[in-house]
Formats: sequence, C-alpha cells, structure tokens
Amino acid sequence: MTQKAIQDPDQENPLLRSLRPNRIIIPILLGLGVAGYMLYQDIVGQNLIENFRQPNLFWLFMALLCLLVRDGFYIYRIHYLTRKGLSWKGSFYTIILWEFSSAISPSAVGGTALASFLLLKEGLSFGKSLAYVLVSAILDNLFFITAGLLILLLNVLNVFPNGIFYLDGVSPEITATLRYTFYISFTVIALYNLLMVYGLFVRPQVIKGLFFRITSLRWLRRWRRAAIRQGDELVIASDELKGIGWAYWTRAVVSTLLVWTARYLIVNCLIMAFFSVSLADNGLIFSRHVVLWVVLLIGITPGAAGIAEYAFKGFFTPFAGGMTTFIAVLWRMITYYPYLILGVLFLPRWLKRVFVDKPAQDPLVSAEK
Repeated sequence: MTQKAIQDPDQENPLLRSLRPNRIIIPILLGLGVAGYMLYQDIVGQNLIENFRQPNLFWLFMALLCLLVRDGFYIYRIHYLTRKGLSWKGSFYTIILWEFSSAISPSAVGGTALASFLLLKEGLSFGKSLAYVLVSAILDNLFFITAGLLILLLNVLNVFPNGIFYLDGVSPEITATLRYTFYISFTVIALYNLLMVYGLFVRPQVIKGLFFRITSLRWLRRWRRAAIRQGDELVIASDELKGIGWAYWTRAVVSTLLVWTARYLIVNCLIMAFFSVSLADNGLIFSRHVVLWVVLLIGITPGAAGIAEYAFKGFFTPFAGGMTTFIAVLWRMITYYPYLILGVLFLPRWLKRVFVDKPAQDPLVSAEK
C-alpha cells in the first residue's frame, strides 16, 4: 500500500468516505449555531446571568469520570465480544473511530457497515466482523427497549408530564409530535431488534427470504440489492455465533448495562454540579435521558447536532431552570465534540496502522477463514 493510498483512502474502500475529517464541519456548525443562539437568547433575556451558579467541581469531575467509565467498558466489551480477537489497541481505535463516525453521521443511518469494515481491517474475518457488530447493535438496542419499556409501563417517575417534555413557548402540537416520535422510534427499534435476534440466533434463512420477498414489491425494489446483501450477511454472522456459551453473553450484557448507565449518569452529574437534586428527581432525570436518547436515534442531522441541544432544554428545564442551555452545552462538550477531535487525531494513525503497518487484507479471502 503506497502513501498515496493513505492520503486518498476513498480509493481503498467507499466506506472510508464517511470517516473523512472534513465532514466534521457540518455538525460543528449546526451544534454550535443552535447552542450559540440559545445562549444568546438566555443572556439577552437575563435568564443565564440571573440564574448562574458556581459549579461544584466534584460533580463535574464525576461527569468526566462517567465518560471515561463508559468508554472504558465500550473498549472492554468489543475486546471480549470478539473473543479477544481484537487487541486492546485495536479495540481502542475501533471505538474511537466508531464514535467519530456516529458523530458525523445521522443517527438514523447507522454504522454497521463501517464498524464491520473497521474490524475487518483490524484482522478479523468477514463473518466474525459482521457477527460482532450485529451483536453490539442488538445489545445496545435491547438496553433501549428494556429501559424504555420499564418507563412506559411503570411511569412511576412521571416521565411524561405535560407531554413528552416541558418547554416554555412550545405548542401542544409540537409536544404531541415529540411524544409520537418517541413511540415511533421505540417501536421501530423493538421490531428491528426482534427481527435481528430471530435471524441471527434462530432462522437466518427465513429472514433472508423475508427481505427478498418484501423488496420484490414494486415500490421497494430500489432497496432489493441492499436487502439481499444484508440477508447474506445475517446468514454468515449467524454461523459465526453458534456454540458460544452463557459466560460470553453474561459478560456482554453486564458490560452493555454499565456502558449505558455510565453515559446516562453524565447528565445527572452535570445538573448536580449546579443544583441540589433529590434522589427521586435523579431517577426522573435518568429516565428522561433514556427517552431523549430514543428520540434522537432517528435524528436526521449528523450526530443529532442542533436537535440534541434544543431537545435537552425541553427535557431538563424543570431541573436546571435558566441554566439549562448552559448545561446542555457542557453536556455536548463532554459527550459529543471530543469524539470529533479524537477522530481527526487518530484516523491518520489508524490508516497507517491497517494500510501500511499491516498487509492489505482481501475481504473475500477473509470471509473464507
């Protein structure tokens, strides 16, 4: 592999186009533009100036610690999901670039193909790469489904007061739309995950055939090629996961639980850095964060930029008042923008690692291993 190929990775695989650092411009402009406008409104309206409080450094530190715990368990999970086929260094690169890809792509697009390519270039076979990425996605979705279902069924914490969230100046129509957005997103995730679980662990050929028949309809034929490819990949991935014991799945489920619990607790820590929050309200904040995340999963902007900042204010204004926008910016500065920076820093190193330091790997050969 020549230096020219590294400088122009698009020639190696079209999937790498989604990792180009210049794609960070759009989400940065969207996110900072919306956040800047919201902060400007708060400053002009005196909301931020009158309500500003000195932060509790302990809880700011805890927010950063939660982020490190979350990323640490993400790296741990991918390392053990691949049955240690992915080295710790390879696991680190994979998670950083996976998060970078998520930050510059719409949430609804998903990153399965790219994540599989990352694992493939780290030396895993084609089938194993597909299997482990699909398992990761299924585990994450199972967390959203389980947590969301508990919130919907119990509703003890009153997650939906006055609609899906509270926000001054928002019409009932928009509030109802956001509520329905949560229900739609939750339903789509649940149905898709059920389909993937059945296909991956029970009858992959049945799901492959279903994909083919559905895309035989005239108005769905444009997606037939992609559906057939996904059906083939599901069969390959299913073969790779046969015979894995319960210890593997227990570790996978526990690490997934820790990953997302740590991520959701970041908002709790940020709010507690400025306000005294009761245990019950902490539970409500955590629950609303689950709902917010499910809504953002069908975001149409890169990394839900702009949408996340605005929605955050709606969900958490009852707890942070005039400082909600400021805390929303802190939240994104901790959980979003670092991955844009890390992606730009580590992408060239990863390209050198897999295209120069390691011999080129043919996906067709890898699929046969």
